[in-house]
Amino acid sequence: MPEGDTVWQTARRLHGALAGEVLIRSDFRVPRYATVDLTGRRVLDVVSRGKHLLTRIEGGLTLHSHLRMDGSWKVFAAGRRWSGGPAHQIRVVLGSADRTAVGYRLPVLELLRTADEHRVVGHLGPDLLGPDWDPAQALANLLADPARPLGEALLDQRNLAGIGNVYKCELCFLLGVTPWLPVGDLPAERAGELPALAKKLLEANRDRPVRGTTGRRGQDLFVYGRAPRPCLRCNTSVRVADQGDGSRERPTYWCPTCQRGPTPAPRGRTGAR
Repeated sequence: MPEGDTVWQTARRLHGALAGEVLIRSDFRVPRYATVDLTGRRVLDVVSRGKHLLTRIEGGLTLHSHLRMDGSWKVFAAGRRWSGGPAHQIRVVLGSADRTAVGYRLPVLELLRTADEHRVVGHLGPDLLGPDWDPAQALANLLADPARPLGEALLDQRNLAGIGNVYKCELCFLLGVTPWLPVGDLPAERAGELPALAKKLLEANRDRPVRGTTGRRGQDLFVYGRAPRPCLRCNTSVRVADQGDGSRERPTYWCPTCQRGPTPAPRGRTGAR
């Protein structure tokens, strides 16, 4: 599941393959850009901004992409067979003399002026892995709506950029509270720990092929994906329920013993523990 660490890794991989290189192949396979040809232009930079990717190209252009749930960028050496999925899932191909970057299943693909990047990423809060990281601002953003459930506030990229469903669950576990706890009810000492803890988790994983929060090989995550297996701390069965407005499924995992606060109850009600 692409979150801030995965997108950061993707940006680094694309930058290493294309930055400084002149494009000799440009193939957009979406109707909106079917006639666009970037060949002859040099790739200047590839950076991540939260969960967004910005590929900056000579001539003041930026290719903006977002992986969401299923998208991916794959990099292949010249002459190597592509292996990221069937051909009909390819949305764009950018190639230099030595490397080819292929974008598969990209739900967001937009070519814009570099000067207009703010239009697609200007709404984002401080980036956990970016040069603009500001823990005080991130915390202030989270606390601005004290009645909002913590899990939903963490996923709102306008508050802080880079957290997805996995880190939401793991952060709430490490803070000892449920994702349904109103942000304003988060104890002050835990609230103060939250920005640094979130940054620590993403930084620790941005160079790893397998995401982990526990330090235990083979038991990489405390609660995410573990229901109904036992909690790694107390052996209580980990639970799972959807959280959000119902527009998309966001399975949310928690330990009913290690985490305090409201939890889902039958017929959509919530009950405090």
